[in-house]
Amino acid sequence: MTRGRHANLVYVATDRPDDSHITPHPADDPDATARSVLYGVLQHVGAELSAHETITAEQEAWGSVAQLAAEYETIAQAAQHDRFATLVRDSGLTPDEAEDTIHSEEFGALSAELRRAEANHHNIDALMPRLVAGRGFGDADDIASVLHHRLARATARPAGSGRTRQVPQLIAGLIPEAAGEMSAEMQIALTERRELIEQRADAILDRAISEKQDWALGLGEPPVEPRSVAAWNRQAITVAAYRDRYGITAKTPLGPAPDSDAQKIDAARAAAALARLRDIAAQASEPDTRRPQGRDRRGLAR
Repeated sequence: MTRGRHANLVYVATDRPDDSHITPHPADDPDATARSVLYGVLQHVGAELSAHETITAEQEAWGSVAQLAAEYETIAQAAQHDRFATLVRDSGLTPDEAEDTIHSEEFGALSAELRRAEANHHNIDALMPRLVAGRGFGDADDIASVLHHRLARATARPAGSGRTRQVPQLIAGLIPEAAGEMSAEMQIALTERRELIEQRADAILDRAISEKQDWALGLGEPPVEPRSVAAWNRQAITVAAYRDRYGITAKTPLGPAPDSDAQKIDAARAAAALARLRDIAAQASEPDTRRPQGRDRRGLAR
C-alpha cells in the first residue's frame, strides 16, 4: 500500500505463490483477479486478539450476571448445606431416608428450591414436615427429587395474599437471596457478589438507555416523577439482569422463548417486571386528579 498526498494505492500480486501461507489463499486460484484477492483478504479476520481485546473479553465474561449468579448460588449452597441437612433430618424422614436425601445428586436442586421458597417468605421449617407427612416414599427412586417436586408445587406462589403478600427477596429481581445462619466469610462473599450483580445490571441498563438500544426503547419512556423513578429502575434492572444472565442480544426486551426450566422461571420474573414497567408508564401519563385545581404540585396556590 502507498500513502500518498492525493491518493492511496493498493497493489495485489497474483502472478506468484505466497510461501508464507500454508492454507489455501485466494491467489492460488488461477482465475483470481486483484479485486477477488483483495476481497478475500478483507474478509479474513485474524484469530488472535490484541492484549486489550483479550482483557476486555475476559472482564466481560467474568463480570457478567451469568458468572456472578453462578458464583453466588455455589457459595450459597455451601453456606446453607448444614442448615438444610438439619432441616431434612428433622422433617420426619427415617434416618436412612434422610441420609439418602442429603447425599443424593438432587440435594443441590432441593437446596436451591428451599432457598427460593424462603426468599418468597415461606416458612420452610414448618413446611418440610408437612411435605414429608403428606405422602410416603415407598415407590420413590430418589427422595430428594420427590421433595424438590413437592416443594416447588407448594411454593409456586409467594407466601401470603393481597396486602399481606411480601416482596420476594431477589437479587436484581432474579436470584433468590440466601438467608439463615452462616459463617462470616460466607456472608461477606455472598454480599460482595450481590452488590456486583446489582451494579452490573444497573450499568447495562444505563448504557442501553444512553445508547438508545432497541431493547431499552422497548421498556417505554422512563418516568420523571421522583416517586415513580425508583420503581421503574427496579423493574428495568430485572430485565437487564435477565438479558445478561442468558446472553440475550435480541432487539426485543426478553428475546426468544427460554429453553430450560431455570430460564423459564427467570423469564417469568422478567416478563412480570416488563408488565409492571408498562403499568408504571401508564400511571405516570395519567393526570393527577387528586390535586385541587388552581394549585401546583407542592399544594401552593397559583
